[in-house]
Amino acid sequence: MTGLVIFDNDGVLVDSERLANTILAELLTEAGLPYTFEETVRDFMGGSMASMRQQAEAQLGRPLPADLEDRYHQRLFDGFANLRAISGVEQVLDHLDAEGLTYCLASSGTHQRIHTALTAVGFWLRFEGRIFSAEDVAHGKPAPDLFLHAARSMGVKPVDCLVIEDSPLGVAAANAAGMKVFGYAGMTDPAKLADADVVFHNMAALAELIDRA
Repeated sequence: MTGLVIFDNDGVLVDSERLANTILAELLTEAGLPYTFEETVRDFMGGSMASMRQQAEAQLGRPLPADLEDRYHQRLFDGFANLRAISGVEQVLDHLDAEGLTYCLASSGTHQRIHTALTAVGFWLRFEGRIFSAEDVAHGKPAPDLFLHAARSMGVKPVDCLVIEDSPLGVAAANAAGMKVFGYAGMTDPAKLADADVVFHNMAALAELIDRA
């Protein structure tokens, strides 16, 4: 029986991945490391900005601009004025509330990014006090640290947790934490989520999948 459902944020709760990866590709290209939207999705989706910087600087052979993250978040938050929740996910949260199932959020994003996104789509009060960021741990996804921190904070054993993810890094982190994981192939190639216990394409199907987990 599932004791805790752990949601990723970007691409699972809020429809922000296209905007975020477009902005990141533009900034990396401006910094002298040409990237397309598709390449940022491939290389960085689901990871923290710290891991992105480390990987990108290794490719570039020199440091990225010191203010790259600040400019990224400024453009991103400006775009969040038009942010929408993933279609169908509010009904999933309503179902969990009705069934008395506990859920939380564990994201590679900063706390500021999470707060801004959840506020924009009206989800902040649903998750307040149950939000965990890669800023809270030493190692972000694909390390298990973030999910283990969330489970420990919520008082639930890892084996009783179910993670909802849309990135290969997130799926790897959940597996490393010893948790069940469902991969949402909304924008992600399903083949890249093959290590998940279940891969699903329609968020409207998630409530029933959770009930059967």
